[in-house]
Amino acid sequence: MSRIGKLPVNLPAGVTAELLEGNVVKVKGPHGEMQQKVDADIKVTIEDNQIKFERPTDQPRHRSMHGLYRALVNNMVVGVSEMFEIKQELVGVGYRVAVNGQLLTFSLGYSHEIQMLLPNEIKAEVPDVKKGENPKLVLKSCDKQLVGQVAAKVRSFRKPEPYKGKGIKFVGEQLRRKAGKTAAAK
Repeated sequence: MSRIGKLPVNLPAGVTAELLEGNVVKVKGPHGEMQQKVDADIKVTIEDNQIKFERPTDQPRHRSMHGLYRALVNNMVVGVSEMFEIKQELVGVGYRVAVNGQLLTFSLGYSHEIQMLLPNEIKAEVPDVKKGENPKLVLKSCDKQLVGQVAAKVRSFRKPEPYKGKGIKFVGEQLRRKAGKTAAAK
């Protein structure tokens, strides 16, 4: 039995779930509404504020689907109740980000500014920067996969370099640093 798949998904207060035709699980909560199509072989039951998943056999395909769909639905439930949040930090002199609705404008040391239009499901904010701190960008969404994908795209604009650590990094991320050049002894 899959350790993940056999665990029921508990629905917190304010979150409702329903099973639509075609084995689609729909979850509604205070932060939004999401749905996920589950493989036809996996049996989904919703009762007593719990969503349970059962697989028909122990074939490798069924075993992998069992845990996968349970995890996807659990992420939906957590997302619509609490929202997922990713914090990024811009390390470098003059590196800035500005939020104007769904448009992000980055100044990252290039000869031009980089603009990025966010999907409607994502909310972005830039907390106030104290003197001596690096600017931060906070991305929030109820869709874990989408917010992670957007954060990876933002990071790709200027990945942290290994010598001084300049670039866009996740808050709390450990970077591998390299030693710089040393003058040769004569």
